Amino acid sequence: MFDKDVINCFLENQNQLFDEDVATTPDEAQDFLEDSMAVVAEDIEEVIEYFDEMGVDTEGMSEEEIEQQAEVFTLPDGRYLVVNA
Repeated sequence: MFDKDVINCFLENQNQLFDEDVATTPDEAQDFLEDSMAVVAEDIEEVIEYFDEMGVDTEGMSEEEIEQQAEVFTLPDGRYLVVNA
């Protein structure tokens, strides 16, 4: 389960990753995030660790560049949502 902040952030910002909306309701967003195996990271270091585990090369990238990746959504409380597109 993803909390309300995660769902709302994804609904409001999904167009940073997708050309068209993939969800229009909180339930659709929840289902999409579960199906895509999205993860919530507590900080940018966890995002970097996750990318490394997934085989994404972050060598030479700054934290700011990683935060700007389309699949990384910054949550209002400082956590990050990473969506596998």
